[in-house]
Amino acid sequence: MSILLITGTSTDVGKTIVTAALAATARAAGAEVAVCKPAQTGVTPDEPGDLEVITRLSGVTRTVELARYPDPLAPDTAARRCGQPLLTLSETAAAIEACGDADLTLVEGAGGLLVRMGEFTLLDLAQKLDAPVVVVSAAGLGTLNHTELTTRALQSAGVHCAGLIIGSWPTHPDLAAECNRTDLPAVTGLDIVGTLPEGAGTWPTPLFTTVAPNWFDPAWTARHLHPAN
Repeated sequence: MSILLITGTSTDVGKTIVTAALAATARAAGAEVAVCKPAQTGVTPDEPGDLEVITRLSGVTRTVELARYPDPLAPDTAARRCGQPLLTLSETAAAIEACGDADLTLVEGAGGLLVRMGEFTLLDLAQKLDAPVVVVSAAGLGTLNHTELTTRALQSAGVHCAGLIIGSWPTHPDLAAECNRTDLPAVTGLDIVGTLPEGAGTWPTPLFTTVAPNWFDPAWTARHLHPAN
């Protein structure tokens, strides 16, 4: 089994839609895909969360959610507010490793790299699993700083960064977005391996699954998402 972790430079940069696009792309290549969202916040037990969005867009039905908290806060804070125990690193890693019969398991974090999903961060989880991390970045102002901080943290921890993905490319990009497309690789030393169009999360499933593979670099897709790898 291959494991790929998805983090963002912050919240609301498009991690969930990127995860759905990665899942759809892997499935199109014939991979059996599982998706894990360790901690879901901001929804009640009877409301759809990020995994439901991923299932709707990508067609993946094998999903794992370990904890859900109603407050739209960092998972550790949300857990304490509702009196639930914090997720542990060992139980989360074990749940992901239990998906071992899948060709690829995608793990979507919460917020940015150092947001605590329980007693640990996504960085801790990547180290525990010895798994690469892909970073989802915004297109506009502020993204250079946020992205470089995130990738430096990965590098300092000895975690392989599999590349950058722009989570939402605007229909009418401004000057900052156009410049950032060139500057992001320059300041991080990492390639932009995918770019999703603005509003892709509202697309109907057949269109999303058909077009999603075109959003990623084919050579990168072959290395990280194909079942043979």
